[in-house]
Amino acid sequence: MTATAAPSSATAAPDAPRRSNAILAAFSGPCLPLAAFGVALPVTLPEFYATHVGIEMGMVAAVFMAVRLIDIVFDPFIGWGMDRTRTRLGRYRPWMAVATPILMLAALMMFVTVQPGAGPIYLFAWLLVLYLGFSMGTLGQLGWAAVLAPQYDQRSRVYGWWQVFNIIGVILILILPTIVVKTGLGNYVDGVRIMGWAIIIALPLTIGLAMVAVPEPVNAGAAPHGGPRAYLALFRMKTVRKLLVADLLLGIAPGITGSLLFFFFGQIKGYDHTQASLFMLIYFMAGLVGAPIWAWLATRIGKDRALAVASLIFAVFYVGATLVPGGNFALTAVAMFIAGLPYAAGLFLLRAMMADAGDEVRLETGVDRTGLMFSILSATTKMGHVFALLPYAILPLVGFKPLPGPEGNSDFSLLMLQILFIAVPGLLLAATTWVLKGYPLTAQRHDEIRAALAQRDAGHA
Repeated sequence: MTATAAPSSATAAPDAPRRSNAILAAFSGPCLPLAAFGVALPVTLPEFYATHVGIEMGMVAAVFMAVRLIDIVFDPFIGWGMDRTRTRLGRYRPWMAVATPILMLAALMMFVTVQPGAGPIYLFAWLLVLYLGFSMGTLGQLGWAAVLAPQYDQRSRVYGWWQVFNIIGVILILILPTIVVKTGLGNYVDGVRIMGWAIIIALPLTIGLAMVAVPEPVNAGAAPHGGPRAYLALFRMKTVRKLLVADLLLGIAPGITGSLLFFFFGQIKGYDHTQASLFMLIYFMAGLVGAPIWAWLATRIGKDRALAVASLIFAVFYVGATLVPGGNFALTAVAMFIAGLPYAAGLFLLRAMMADAGDEVRLETGVDRTGLMFSILSATTKMGHVFALLPYAILPLVGFKPLPGPEGNSDFSLLMLQILFIAVPGLLLAATTWVLKGYPLTAQRHDEIRAALAQRDAGHA
């Protein structure tokens, strides 16, 4: 199949064609602007609104947490709506199309037009719009990926491409402010505004290409029904529960890292904002290098075991990198690269595993609830980001001030910063390995499920 293949509504089957690299590249293209939002929400925007815009640090945390909680409530309704969508374009692509103008407007207001002195109400309102569009876009793409390749190992490949483009999007958006500062085009604030314009331009280009070039198969199955009862029934499945807990832990840990990174490297290690940005860039570049390793390992030992191994290695590498003494940029850069190698594993393997769990649900119920299941996974991811902002509420209580350099904070407040940045993420990452013990949906079990689905779908046909 080529990148110019027309959209298809054919029923997905276990022997669905192996998607070409061109198709997967076009499908993954929207990850570039969506990932830019993904890194801006926990990393760039809280710090930007606390320092440049001038909203008090605790208030920034409160607004982000409040909007996250509201957004978590919206997600199941979006997933339910996707599962009930029946259009000529497919089930998921229309939602991505609707999300595009919403995200463009939110990027304009959140990054470009905001001025110092904007209050918490401004932040709350436009952040809510941003999260609405972001949920529609990301859930639509995740559901689309699940039907694009139904086979166990091919799903690892599809979500591997998805994650690689996510990391590329993160790298590109992180480079922009640094380029602006280093080339003398402007200061960090100008870089953030350019970041917003880049997102606005990329959204219609990448999503439009994906909708034209990539097919969207449709799973056989009855129309979704059951309402809240069906939603709650998913939590009784051992497979789903383990995935949600693992996703929550893997969301909190890097979320804390992102939200405190500039403060940790500035206050504890003595690096400036640009150097801290470079460390984060190196960290994500390592994730790009490591992603194919974990995708390969998943085909050898299974996705659950590969993720357990990656999480334990992640914990060890991360803690080791944070303990490197400050003052040696090259050594710290190498340590951050090593720490970032396992970064991508949880992000794409958990989503491939949830797609597999969707097949299990479809076999047991006769209903395709892929959109609803990804909305649950999205909710735990966002809950992880909510908890990841708790340090923004804790640190002011111990006297910590968001200052640009290593001076002006007490020893106790700096100790709390280190505990929150080093110990908490390390323990959460290690705990993920324990949570995945006894994961029931193995490759062999999934093959049995796909065979049973094929037999049933053939009978319906």
